[in-house]
Amino acid sequence: MSAKFLAFDLGAESGRAVLGELANEKIQLTELCRFLNKPREVDGHWHWTTAEFFKAMTDGLAKAGKAHPGLLSLGCDTWGVDYVTLGDDDRMIEEPWCYRDSRTDGMMEKAFGKVSKAEIYEETGIQFMSLNTLYQLFAASSGFGPDWAKVKTVLLMADYFHYLFSGRKVAEVSLASTTQAYNPRTRKWAEKLLKAAGVPGRVMPEIVPAGARLGSIQPAMAKQYGVSEKIQVVTPCSHDTGSAVAAVPASGSGRWAYLSCGTWSLLGVELPEPMINERSLAAGFTNEAGFGNTIRFLKNIVGLWILQECRRHWEKQGEVLDYAQLTRMAGEARPFAALINPADERFNKAGEMPGRIDAFCRESGQTPPQTKGEYARCILESLALEYRRVVEVLEGLVGYSIETLHLVGGGSKNRLLCQFTADALGCPVVSGPDEATALGNCLIQAQCLGQVRDLAHIRQIVRNSVPLGQFVPEQVDAWKKQYGKFRGLAG
Repeated sequence: MSAKFLAFDLGAESGRAVLGELANEKIQLTELCRFLNKPREVDGHWHWTTAEFFKAMTDGLAKAGKAHPGLLSLGCDTWGVDYVTLGDDDRMIEEPWCYRDSRTDGMMEKAFGKVSKAEIYEETGIQFMSLNTLYQLFAASSGFGPDWAKVKTVLLMADYFHYLFSGRKVAEVSLASTTQAYNPRTRKWAEKLLKAAGVPGRVMPEIVPAGARLGSIQPAMAKQYGVSEKIQVVTPCSHDTGSAVAAVPASGSGRWAYLSCGTWSLLGVELPEPMINERSLAAGFTNEAGFGNTIRFLKNIVGLWILQECRRHWEKQGEVLDYAQLTRMAGEARPFAALINPADERFNKAGEMPGRIDAFCRESGQTPPQTKGEYARCILESLALEYRRVVEVLEGLVGYSIETLHLVGGGSKNRLLCQFTADALGCPVVSGPDEATALGNCLIQAQCLGQVRDLAHIRQIVRNSVPLGQFVPEQVDAWKKQYGKFRGLAG
């Protein structure tokens, strides 16, 4: 008899409802539905359309209930930093702002005028990015959001959906830890920073751990969608990377690192305690909460977003190419025809991505890519070299060499990127699972309900369930030579 769990895995590009069936120390995933997630421009600003998103989620719930009786629980993971504001009637005041909106322009500088950069990092251990919730809160207090007097509760995205399902308003810790308004040492909201942002502490909800049971699904919702009232609402690691890292198929406490690769690349190690010091601040590393009181000590890196934006640009011009085609074209293109620095701020922006690559190449004395295959190869090679740069910094911070890199998420399906990464790092890369987030989500639910023992058991089940790829370095000398060139571009 299998135990069944429903994971809502919601990304900044699309969302999915995924059923996990656990039996005989293995878990099998079935995607029930997939839906687009696109922000909408309103009066020159970008917002998420949560009603459409939640409608798609409840459609997934209805499908799960009809086809898979005996569903035990559901849980939701999302991207970080964005939030919903609720009023006195517990209704949403306005559609949540998208983290790529321009309202946070200049807000980091405004924050530093009230609290120093060093103080903010000492309080939170979080990497500085203008999209962080803290700077969104500063923006809200500057007129880009509702009057705080009208706000009863702030809920991060997954927490909002958990509230709609269960009626409980909480903040799951892995998601809270991405805000730069949470203290990982005290495991409480950073009240000093909230006050500096003009946010009343009363609006921030109770913080709960990953794997918290919020109670049964609301009876009216169960009736409406034809599911059992006994279904439990459980917080996985509600930040998608947190769930993905829980499903990294590592064994023991060896010297491994993880790379969760999708729209963003998140590269780091798992630590028992936060690492917050001058060196980690200077290196831009972040301390986010993981499952089982672990710390995800990592660096946020722009990821396949650059390739996604190129693809969107070419699609607007009338040429539709899927990622498999682009990867094949990249494999056939000239090696190292051009390199970019993925950490350059221009590559965080939407639109005209091939033109941004062209401009970077010209500014750095390189000939821009000439074909779509060369653009794709330039992006993948540059990402692999950026991973090496970040790993070198990471090794200096933790004091040991990384012996294996576990590459999980959608990027693990890109065999070319996996091989490039092994060549660039000079160490083995284990690829998979590509469904790490959904696996972690379901298995944390299972642990909450007593079906799984602990984090080590979660990872054992993943190893039992998913075929993994193995990539060993093949062209180390050639990549070492290119790394020297790349360091000159990256500064």
